[in-house]
Amino acid sequence: MAILLFIVFIDLLGFGVIIPLLPFYGKHFGASPTEIIWMMACYSLAQFFFSPILGRLSDKLGRRPVLHISLVCSVAAYLWLGFADALWMLYGARLLAGAGAGNIAAAQAYITDVTTPQTRAKGMGLIGAAFGVGFTLGPWIGGQVAGNGQTLAALARPAFVSAGLSALAFLLVLALLKESLPPEARHGAARPSRWLLARQAFGRLTLRRLILLLFTTVAAFAAMETTFALWANSAFGWEQRQVGNFFLFVGVVLIIVQGALIGPLSRRFGEARLVVAGACSITIGLAGIPFALSLPALLAASACLALGMGLLNPSLNALISHEAAVDERGGIMGVSQSGASLARIVGPAAAGPLFSFFGRDAPYYMGAIVMVVAVAMALRILRGARAAAIGKPAERAS
Repeated sequence: MAILLFIVFIDLLGFGVIIPLLPFYGKHFGASPTEIIWMMACYSLAQFFFSPILGRLSDKLGRRPVLHISLVCSVAAYLWLGFADALWMLYGARLLAGAGAGNIAAAQAYITDVTTPQTRAKGMGLIGAAFGVGFTLGPWIGGQVAGNGQTLAALARPAFVSAGLSALAFLLVLALLKESLPPEARHGAARPSRWLLARQAFGRLTLRRLILLLFTTVAAFAAMETTFALWANSAFGWEQRQVGNFFLFVGVVLIIVQGALIGPLSRRFGEARLVVAGACSITIGLAGIPFALSLPALLAASACLALGMGLLNPSLNALISHEAAVDERGGIMGVSQSGASLARIVGPAAAGPLFSFFGRDAPYYMGAIVMVVAVAMALRILRGARAAAIGKPAERAS
């Protein structure tokens, strides 16, 4: 598992490197705030379609081949981004990168293969920490590589760094990563299509609630994520380097929570309680950003956001994986990641017009309102988990 975590870290490092530059890249080609946000969201559009496909392929072929395919897509996408000389090329490169981002479902399925139900939340936390480290260092590296210059050459440099990192991750998978899915699990009964699998997942009450909660939370968070560079530029005059430093801070909090705290906390309180706590913390963070007119206030609100995502995301993924059989985990995780990808389309699609027509704070107010709904959903899941726990002794006695 250590090799997979390092590979995920390298891959997410490459993804994170370009985060600070994308809004400024779009502005270089004359894009409006709404066009910039859609340019960032089209990554998730492709991920929405390809996550279930790659998840099912990982159930059929194994996890390694899917990781190979997705990393080749990532390398090609970052090279295309680096050589882009028109806005449509930015859109095309982001779509190709999103198609390759289905490897997240394969990586999560790999974790479920090598962990037990009791250690699953810790495993999801570790992979979340690998995401967090990559996402932490990546934007900071991207900000340093690009600097505050607005020339095309300065903006393109982080894209070439990302291509090199994804190529390194590909070589590590090729040379070091062992297959986690045994042949007998790969070549079982015929598997349902991606749409049938999605319908079956939503036909299970618990899975439907978990995936809808994931969708709601990610939509609110993505609205913040895609507008923050524009918000910080308006509120504080920040450019690429300062935005990269901000994401470094957010990532450090995520690393601490997911890498060190989530395992002990899940054993002590259970995943369902952590989901409720995470949803509450995200709500506070989103509601606080519009009032954060000083750096300490902004850091406090952002720490609430990072703490909430650090608690909620691995706990929710662990709960989802508990609902999947061993031969469908890749597909189920693909469906959940596809839901998350759809949320990363819906959130920015709403945030762009809100930012443009109602001001820089509007996406954060809306996100906080959406998270109130998410808290109510999380409480319902917690009640269901408590009822199931109470019912188990009775079932054994009957």
